Amino acid sequence: MKVMNNDPDMLEEYDFGNGVCGKYASQYKSGTNLIKRDPELMEYFPNSASVNEALKSLAKLMIKI
Repeated sequence: MKVMNNDPDMLEEYDFGNGVCGKYASQYKSGTNLIKRDPELMEYFPNSASVNEALKSLAKLMIKI
């Protein structure tokens, strides 16, 4: 297996010549729930766990559990 000079993670035998760009994009989009955080919120919500915790707390306040 020979490694490509410009990308050590790619092998020369990999062939993407017949690849289709975005072939599974619609399936991926329908099965995921991605949310983009604004850069100024990254300090307060550095990961998905912190976002989920904050949303659960907010939900409790909204429905007064």
